[in-house]
Amino acid sequence: MVDSQQGRRALFIVNPNARNGGKGTDAIRKVLETGGIHLIEANPQGDEKIADVILRRQEECDLVIVGGGDGSLNAAARGLMETGRPLGVLPLGTANDFARTVEIPADPLKAAELIVTGQPRPMDLGEVNGQLYFNVASIGFSADLAAELSEKAKKTFGKLGYGIVAARLLARSQLFTAYLDHDGTTEKLKTLQVSVGNGKYYGGGMSVEQTATADDGKLDFYSLEVDHWWRLLKLLPSLRKGTHGQWDDVRAFGTTELVIRTNRPRPVNTDGELTTWTPAHFKLRRHAIEVYAPPAKSG
Repeated sequence: MVDSQQGRRALFIVNPNARNGGKGTDAIRKVLETGGIHLIEANPQGDEKIADVILRRQEECDLVIVGGGDGSLNAAARGLMETGRPLGVLPLGTANDFARTVEIPADPLKAAELIVTGQPRPMDLGEVNGQLYFNVASIGFSADLAAELSEKAKKTFGKLGYGIVAARLLARSQLFTAYLDHDGTTEKLKTLQVSVGNGKYYGGGMSVEQTATADDGKLDFYSLEVDHWWRLLKLLPSLRKGTHGQWDDVRAFGTTELVIRTNRPRPVNTDGELTTWTPAHFKLRRHAIEVYAPPAKSG
């Protein structure tokens, strides 16, 4: 491994299907290479995921640079955790919620400069049924949204695509029953959605909890127990700010482990992708990976 900032070797993985992944990356490459990073182009082959590429080629690199959105980062998580290689993020996706959470610049060129000049710092990951995630895992409305929001819609309409599909889904959404096991207690819920966040932002800028960070050592749970769609509309400003836990029909708390059970299996959305089903066992993976990001704010 190379310890100095100069002469580092990076696996360079850009998701061509990300919203901005198909655009020219020559300027990004120039920033990285001028900064002394030797780029090793790498992409999944066949049925491989990004994590498989990282595991297969770990001895060739000192860090991994992933260009894409939150789904691309999710696909890399296992490889990053198992190899210990630090992650450089190029925000080329639709929402780029993790980058926003850890204050990586939205401009990919500035994000590349951060990889060159910055230092990696430890970040937590969430885990559900063995599936790792950066931002949030949800059951209910958000999972239904992920199922209906096509890659074409995300690439064509960007964040607007979320709103168009969400409005259509909201009109026909119904509450479901869930059983919540946490911290020695079991609770029965009638809910529109339950979410378990590791970071702060998700879904194109919604907030799990206003003070959440990706390195605070806790998962943030909330349950939307609203019985009318218009009530949810009133909640939207608070959901964006992360202050929804103050409402009577929102159950919210922090923890490090919990289980969600449902009467029939329901899909779980992790970082915008449907990856597992209930029953869902959530855990915190403390300081699971390192990420090139601005220094954490004190206090």
